[in-house]
Formats: sequence, C-alpha cells, structure tokens
Amino acid sequence: MPSVLPDGEPVPADGALPPHALDGAAGRPLGFYLHVPYCASRCGYCDFNTYTASELRGSGGALASRDNYADALIEEIRLARKVLGDDPRPVETVFVGGGTPTLLPAADLVRALGAIREEFGLAHGAEVTTEANPESVDPAYLAALRAGGFNRVSFGMQSARQHVLRVLDRTHTPGRPEACVAEARAAGFDHVNLDLIYGTPGETDDDWRASLDAAIGAGPDHVSAYALIVEEGTQLARRIRRGEVPMTDDDVHADRYLIADERLAAAGFSWYEVSNWATSPEGRCTHNELYWTGADWWGAGPGAHSHVGGVRWWNAKHPGAYAQALTEGRSPGAGREILTAEDRRVERILLELRLSAGCPLDLLAPDGARAAARAVSDGLLEPAPYREGRAVLTLRGRLLADAVVRDLVD
Repeated sequence: MPSVLPDGEPVPADGALPPHALDGAAGRPLGFYLHVPYCASRCGYCDFNTYTASELRGSGGALASRDNYADALIEEIRLARKVLGDDPRPVETVFVGGGTPTLLPAADLVRALGAIREEFGLAHGAEVTTEANPESVDPAYLAALRAGGFNRVSFGMQSARQHVLRVLDRTHTPGRPEACVAEARAAGFDHVNLDLIYGTPGETDDDWRASLDAAIGAGPDHVSAYALIVEEGTQLARRIRRGEVPMTDDDVHADRYLIADERLAAAGFSWYEVSNWATSPEGRCTHNELYWTGADWWGAGPGAHSHVGGVRWWNAKHPGAYAQALTEGRSPGAGREILTAEDRRVERILLELRLSAGCPLDLLAPDGARAAARAVSDGLLEPAPYREGRAVLTLRGRLLADAVVRDLVD
C-alpha cells in the first residue's frame, strides 16, 4: 500500500456507499485485501504504509502492538457486511499483504479469513493468498495457514545475490526463499509465487540471471518481476543522492526485462501481465486480475484502498487513527472519489492494456484509435488481435508500455 494518500471527499461516518455503487454487482467478482502494516525492519527501497516496532513505539493509541491487530481487521470486515447490505456475492479472492503479514501468528490470519467466510462466504475454489517474508515462516506456520484455508503464498525473494539483498536492506539469506517454496509445497500449497526485483544498483546481468535461475529452480508456478523504482523519501533514494550507490538507467531495466522474459518462457512460464508470469492459467494471481479488470474489492487495514461500483475510497493511514475510528463505531475511511464514466474508461485502458488479453479497441477515443493503428505499424501492438478488435502489447510494446498507454488514452 502506498504511503501517501490522495485527496478526496469525506467518507460518511457509517461508510455508506452511493446507491448506484451496487448496480450490476452480481456480474462483478468481489475480493478482499487485508493490509498488515508491520515489518521487522524497513527495506531501503520501500515507501509502503508500513511500520517497524520502533516507529510505532511511543506513538500512542491502539495497534502500536501487533497483539490485537486481527481484531481490528475483523471489525472492519463486519463493517463491510453492513455497508454492502444484502449483496449476495461470495468472496472470490482474499489477499493478505503488507508489510509482513506473517509477523502475525498464523492463527490471527486464519481468524481474519474466518470472519470473511462467516460474513460473506467464500466462493467455491476461492483463491486465498498471503505474502510472506522468507525469514518469518517455518514448516509449522505454513501448515497452519494451509489447514486454515489459505491456498496460495507469495514470498519476497527479490534476488539470489547477497550483495544485491544488502543494497535493498533485505534481511533474508540467499537460498531461504527457495527453501520456503519446498516447505510450502510440503504443507500442501499448490500455488506459490516468488517476487523478484531487477535493476538494483550494483546488480549485473549475471546477478539477474542467477536470481531468475534460482527462482525457476525452486519450482514456483508464478513469478513476479518488477523494475526497482527509487521512491523519494526512502533510504535508497538518499544513498543514491549522496553518491553511495549508482542509479540504474532505463536501458538496463529494459535489458533485464528481456532476460527475464526469455528465461521464464524457456522454463514454461507465460506472461499474462507485464510484470507477471505463470506456468498455467490456474497459476495466475486471480486477485490481481480482479484489480486489473476493474472488479470490486474491499481493502481492510490502515491505508488500504477499496473499490466498489466506481466508488474508490481509502482508509486512515496510521494504525492508531485506523483503530480509533473502528473503536468509535466509525468507518476508518479517510477519503473517497466517485469515478466518472470517463475515469473508468481511461482506467480500463491503463490496466487492461498491461494484460496478455489486451484491451478492447472500442474503449479508445478517435485519437487513441489512430494511435493504436500507428502502434501496430511500429511493432508495439500485435497485428492479429488488433484485427480482432483488441490492443495487445508485443514484447517491444511491453518495454514501452507506459508510452503506448499515454498515446492510447488521448
């Protein structure tokens, strides 16, 4: 979750949605995101809404400790049931992210999942994921999650090279994420993801190849690979500004992406979103697909974002303010926006173009349609899907996705 919240109009104290938000809801999937904002230490590149124990110590209020955090999440899940009223949809995906969710006891994560099951029900075959730091789980913990209903786990690997992990301020040791995959498989998880980051200062092409090979060799059915973004205000940004480590340029990022796509494809992974590869359709992250296709989700936790029927809102950022609102019987929402039809059209282009299925050409305005035709000629969009009415990025187009999107939304 980003650490800076946008502006917006106030959220009603009871969290009520405009009546139109649930129009047509039966045809849209519903998911839940649960944000756990705690970390054992802060990674140098991270600007998410997370807190270490020392950062919360002395801040006062509830949730300075992790002990009662699950209770706050459950309270918001119950609020969601009240706000959504008699909406009959069962929840199709649950994703627990952070932060480091696995700093909480496994029983707490299972209790929060149980509240969703009790209040809404889970769809048959619902995907239930948690993120995990490799050093924060062991076989017993993973077994408890699996027994409690979790069926997918995502480990933050980032790199297989110690010197790269050191620059990122990651505390796990090389080899531990790969061991976690084996432990998750032994616990009964069919779906396992490894997250990688490329373009860290000091990383070489060979370092990146070694990380990819280690990830593939571990046997996950999903790999996410993200270019490092140096966010202002982070420790890494300050180190680069002081000249302690070099900035990685865009050409290096492009080369690393090509290496990733080549190696992953050779190992049987197919891209289905610009930064995500899976070994089968079943291995894809259904929860993220819900985001990318504009479905509905409720985000519970400090700073969490939600979207239902064109209404987007976000919670109070600090755990103390979040908990205080719930204690007082108020929605923890800090602000919201009601998207116009044009907002939603543009967002569909922005998000769906990143998918291997692409976006429908009929979403494009006349200038965007002309830009799409040029993009086909320039080798940025696939010609066959274009003839069938969809804009699908080529490999070169994926490298220039942001520029292609800018042209198509005009």
